[in-house]
Amino acid sequence: MMASTPTLLGIDVYWVATLLAAVAASAVLFAIYTATTVRDPMTKRVKALQERREQLKAGITASTSKRRAKLVQKTDTTDRIRALLSSLKVLQESQVKVAQTKLLQAGIRRKEWAVGVIFGRLVLPIIVGGPMLYAVYGTSMVAEWSPLKSYGLVAVTFILSYKAPDIYLKNKITKRSHAIRKGLPDALDLLVICAEAGLTVDAAFHRVSKELGKAYPELGDEFALTAIELGFLTDRRQAFENLAGRINLDAVRGVVTTMIQTEKYGTPLASALRVLSGEFRNERMMRAEEKAARLPAIMTIPLILFILPVLFIVILGPAACSINDALMTG
Repeated sequence: MMASTPTLLGIDVYWVATLLAAVAASAVLFAIYTATTVRDPMTKRVKALQERREQLKAGITASTSKRRAKLVQKTDTTDRIRALLSSLKVLQESQVKVAQTKLLQAGIRRKEWAVGVIFGRLVLPIIVGGPMLYAVYGTSMVAEWSPLKSYGLVAVTFILSYKAPDIYLKNKITKRSHAIRKGLPDALDLLVICAEAGLTVDAAFHRVSKELGKAYPELGDEFALTAIELGFLTDRRQAFENLAGRINLDAVRGVVTTMIQTEKYGTPLASALRVLSGEFRNERMMRAEEKAARLPAIMTIPLILFILPVLFIVILGPAACSINDALMTG
């Protein structure tokens, strides 16, 4: 007769241990893979900045027709997608511009991918929603469900698949904006030091991007690109406006407005940036205090679900075992 396996709350303990061991082994393998396949982010950043520098050079030295051809990089795939969307009458220039702005704010420099975003909105509902529609209404997989629940599953699948590109871009924009917000006060302090040292604006941006590139790579990338545009564009205001368009933050727009006003009216740059840096540091401190104030309420649920049951088991477990043994022997 085979011995019964131990159970906890009706669940096989050996099965749970095997599952947890498999999850731990998978996590270890994934950690080893990520550690051995780390890529240097500086290589990609330097390549993107070099491409932008070459584009600006081409825009200055070439004629109008050649300039347009060099500044706008297209691929055969992009041309085919654009032609298909145009033939279906679903491609609008306003949508392309909005998608290009979102790509820039997400840190994706290739504007021609905007057509791919619009194409994804058209194709993903067919690829994802079509099989779900067949599985719900063409098979008996969810035959016991009510009609309202089946319709809701199909509708949610179609909506999520249509919004998937926008959700992905919004997630990247949010993460990138938070990373840039963290380093903005330090960048402004360095800009103040560079301005007081007598450096020009483009040289100050280049120096700040070099110093902060390791700690805040996103902010260093944007400042380096702004320094390049300040050196090549004839209208320096356009370079600052491009910086505000690439970063979805009100704080950066305030810095850009300050830079434009100092360029236009000749007001002292260091004093204005020092005031902005102090405001941003106070704002960052207030956000940290707000998160610290929310921490007790957030920790309540994990405390009740995970810590207290284990504590009760540790405290009451030996007593329960002693009582059980006494009852069994008695």
